[in-house]
Amino acid sequence: MTDTHRPDSADPTTLPTTFVPVELEGELYVRWVANGYFKADETSDKPAYTVVIPPPNVTGRLHMGHAYEHTQIDAITRRKRMQGFETLWQPGMDHAGIATQNVVERELAKEGLSRHDLGREAFEQRVWQWKAESGGAISDQMRRLGDGVDWDRERFTMDEGLSRAVQTIFKRLYDDDLIYRAERIINWCPRCATAISDIEVDHKDLDGELVSIRYGEGDDQIVVATTRAETMLGDTAVAVHPDDPRYSHLVGREIELPLTGRRIPVVADEHVDPEFGSGAVKVTPAHDPNDFEIGQRHDLPSLTVMDDHAIITAPGPFQGLDRLEARSAVVAALRADGRIVAEKRPYSHAVGHCSRCGTVIEPRLSMQWWVKVAPLAKAAGDAVRDGHVAIHPPELAGRYFDWVDNLRDWNISRQLWWGHRVPIWYSPTGETRCVGADETAPDGWTSDPDVLDTWFSSALWPFSTMGWPDQTDALAKFYPNSVLFTGYDLLFFWIARMMMFGLYATGQPPFTEIALHGMVRDKHGKKMSKSFGNVVDPIEWMDSYGTDALRFALARAANPGTDAPIAEESVAGSRNFTTKLWNASRFALLNGATTAGLLPPVDNLSVTDRWILSRLNVVIAEADGYYEDYQFAKLSDLLYHFAWDETFDWYLELSKAVFAQGGPAAEVSRRVLGHVLDTLLRLLHPLVPFVTEKLWTILTGGESVVIADWPQDSGFRDPASEATVAQLQQLVTEVRRFRSEQGVRTSQRVPAELTLTDAMAGHEPAIRQLLRLDPPTTHFHSTAALPIGDSRISLDLSQAIDIDAEKRRLEKDLAGAVREVEAAAKKLSNDSFLAKAPDDIVAGIRTRHQNAELDAQRIREQLTVLLG
Repeated sequence: MTDTHRPDSADPTTLPTTFVPVELEGELYVRWVANGYFKADETSDKPAYTVVIPPPNVTGRLHMGHAYEHTQIDAITRRKRMQGFETLWQPGMDHAGIATQNVVERELAKEGLSRHDLGREAFEQRVWQWKAESGGAISDQMRRLGDGVDWDRERFTMDEGLSRAVQTIFKRLYDDDLIYRAERIINWCPRCATAISDIEVDHKDLDGELVSIRYGEGDDQIVVATTRAETMLGDTAVAVHPDDPRYSHLVGREIELPLTGRRIPVVADEHVDPEFGSGAVKVTPAHDPNDFEIGQRHDLPSLTVMDDHAIITAPGPFQGLDRLEARSAVVAALRADGRIVAEKRPYSHAVGHCSRCGTVIEPRLSMQWWVKVAPLAKAAGDAVRDGHVAIHPPELAGRYFDWVDNLRDWNISRQLWWGHRVPIWYSPTGETRCVGADETAPDGWTSDPDVLDTWFSSALWPFSTMGWPDQTDALAKFYPNSVLFTGYDLLFFWIARMMMFGLYATGQPPFTEIALHGMVRDKHGKKMSKSFGNVVDPIEWMDSYGTDALRFALARAANPGTDAPIAEESVAGSRNFTTKLWNASRFALLNGATTAGLLPPVDNLSVTDRWILSRLNVVIAEADGYYEDYQFAKLSDLLYHFAWDETFDWYLELSKAVFAQGGPAAEVSRRVLGHVLDTLLRLLHPLVPFVTEKLWTILTGGESVVIADWPQDSGFRDPASEATVAQLQQLVTEVRRFRSEQGVRTSQRVPAELTLTDAMAGHEPAIRQLLRLDPPTTHFHSTAALPIGDSRISLDLSQAIDIDAEKRRLEKDLAGAVREVEAAAKKLSNDSFLAKAPDDIVAGIRTRHQNAELDAQRIREQLTVLLG
């Protein structure tokens, strides 16, 4: 057994007595970056390990979800770096089209201006100015969190290189007939005046009104229900199920559409549920996605009755009204015309809202650019099915297939000014041309005014950040990425798009593994939301408890694919752990723990030395498994208990007696303790980087734990020593429990006789030290005898407690417990009671009976032990 470190002797006097995280963190991070520890070298011969950051919005600030995700990615990449991989954690930010445009427009509004007052070019310059001055605050916060990213490679989705990648892939898709322009139903935000993606729609339950309206007259009448009465102005049909006998006589005929003077057909369509409501639905193809599909199947006209800001455009008395004003006015007019059959209010239903501004979205027929996804989605599905890409945890693969196997064409155009312009140009005569990255549009041609969906450029992130479409050294070294680590909520919108574009552009999947984590929730399991008032700024907890404490608390809550509740109490508990790590390491250093020289031969080791080294190797092996499987909660728990319980509470305490005796045994244990601490700090470093850096460099004299070797399981196991120490732990624990039950203070020294087995005899000094047991005096009188395994501990408690009073107390408690047992048993033996009493009452009495029996047994054991 050897150790590769040959440092100078550690100097514990350089370690402050008190652990103050804020005094360490900033200085250490600056040194890490300055020394280039996080830089990745594409010319290196080391195997590559690559993770790209899920790019935060340029408008964003570090929130708890970022802290949760970044803690885990940082842990993965720090470990891989220590294992000898050429590790790249690629940083960068997303230009966040709608969000950024809204921020800058709000700034303009404070000056009494709109983007239209500036014009498009000046507005874009204003956004770039805002980015330079205010954007990217999250980068500084990532440094505060300790993110080990290669800052020299930081990218932005509107960088020149990434913009070139966007133009290149757009043209390739366009030339391959995989991009087209068409009118379809999209999510439209009347406030932002643009199409938005499904992921940018928040669905909230609102109280509205469900009105049932009578269309037609006499035998031709039919009733439909709607929560959006104003859209009836754009109805072009009523649909019924083809097998519904109630309406078979109407199919193919026309009926009157109230308030409009128009007549519309009744069509038969299997989409209609005959069991729901009246079994008939109004069809508004320009303002509802399902209605649009019905319209397509029956060749119905699509009438758009609202403009970009949801103002009614249909000719008539409602023209010029906002959609909500029109809703009330239309219902009032229908009511006056005797057309309202029923009204239900309040009627709770889910309504989509723009996640950027909170406005209720409007399904709307619009001319947009689309990606034909069928062949791309098939390739993305096959890559997972064929095993080229693994999804972790594997049970989430089904969700991925549900999405990609049923993916509809993707609307990629947005009616914004900030973003990548759609690279389509139009001639004065109406000719259309797609202009690639290295091409120039002809003079006099006009650029398409739309920009591309932010997810379009984000879908290129794993390879555009490496220099694609050029065949760069970085691309050759670091693509495909090793793993994508992100939230399961992005499985559909971002991951699937990266898979499609990565395979299309490069012929390879963008990553070999997808590791999915859940959402951070509050301690009650509730989603963190400003509206709920339960959002926590992670910076505040870092200020209060230290970055390591926040990271460790987040790691302890991280189970793959499941949501993570986090509470301030858990961060405070993790601060206790980092403080314990600091204090115990300092104590070990002051007692001579060292990493200098080779580890002693096994034959020179004590039982406790062999035990801790055996346990250490088991922990290394288990930790490796948990790291590889992204089981951060189990990993944190493993290292927490090994550090606190086994290393500090047992090995360090057991070693105190050895240190006090001095001699060769003490020197051996000091070296073993140094080795255990060295290894433990390296195992913990990816999770709690700051405190481990400070302690490790003091302990070993090494340059930095960031670039230290990852611990290796030497294979050493010693089941015999583990069994012996387990017996020792049982003995000490039982005596401590008995002392506590008798009310003996922890600090109270008690005379004791120890009758120990051969295996325990050598540990008598440690046992006495741990239990505050003095040798028996000439006046020793055994008042309590504890048989523990084959050993026996006799205590003289005559000076520690009032023996007679304690016996009387126990006898009184025993009598009470016996009465409780008898009372419960009496009820449980009463058949009449059991037949009549509710099940929960009977269950409660059974529990009382069991608990009383256990209490009685415990008290009898205490009385047996308490002699006298």
